[in-house]
Amino acid sequence: MSGSAWFESLHWGGPWMAPFAGHAAPVMQALRQGQTVAQLLNALADGQQASGGEVVPVRFVSQACLPEGQAYEDFIFRHHQVPTRDNLHDLFNGLAWLRFPRTKARLNALQAQAIVSAGVGATRGPLRDALTLFDENAALLLGPPDLLEALRARQWRRLFIELRPLWDQAQVMLFGHAAQEKLQQPRKAITAHVYLPRRPLPAEGLDAALAQDLEPTLLAEKPYSPLPILGIPGWWPANQDVSFYDDPCVFRPVPQARAPMAP
Repeated sequence: MSGSAWFESLHWGGPWMAPFAGHAAPVMQALRQGQTVAQLLNALADGQQASGGEVVPVRFVSQACLPEGQAYEDFIFRHHQVPTRDNLHDLFNGLAWLRFPRTKARLNALQAQAIVSAGVGATRGPLRDALTLFDENAALLLGPPDLLEALRARQWRRLFIELRPLWDQAQVMLFGHAAQEKLQQPRKAITAHVYLPRRPLPAEGLDAALAQDLEPTLLAEKPYSPLPILGIPGWWPANQDVSFYDDPCVFRPVPQARAPMAP
């Protein structure tokens, strides 16, 4: 949508939006009153801290505060300020900062260190690519190991049909703000990347544990498994029919290693 009504396209009802349900009313009220996304995010962060929640280690500022030629990640690291536009993408980025402040700060620190080491070039390099993928599109899957094993192997029928009862014991958390933005207009092909940690992550103290788990050597290997989000049981009505998963364009097998060329 154009103009001041871009936020009217927000849909708060999907399972992926459940963590932000408490923000729905204040966000919509603030935006309808003419506040910028930066202003409303700062207010939410202040309220979170006042109520004993996690402290958000940054402030949100206008995109105009980012000097021309300075890397976005470097600016955040140096000034503890997040340049923010009035759009869905940056709103979800800010909400991720509120929900995972330690992990977001860790991702930013690793980006800044990589910029210092290698500079800003035409390509980001393996580590910065992996960090960006996490920030934009990562999901977390906490639950029975059998689910993660089936996901790693892309055994879709086993994951979603044979092991379907196990999903009642699982939690899926969408971290990536670009993935959240895409899900404002749900479609079957939307895919997140489930982070594969070095050790199982706890539900309690998740943010701190996740931030500690993020190490450059692991991230550079892109420890992710693709997950078509709307295949998660309970996340989309159509997946109650098992034929939903009979779509090789979405539920793709593990790529076969390319055979070496003959000499």
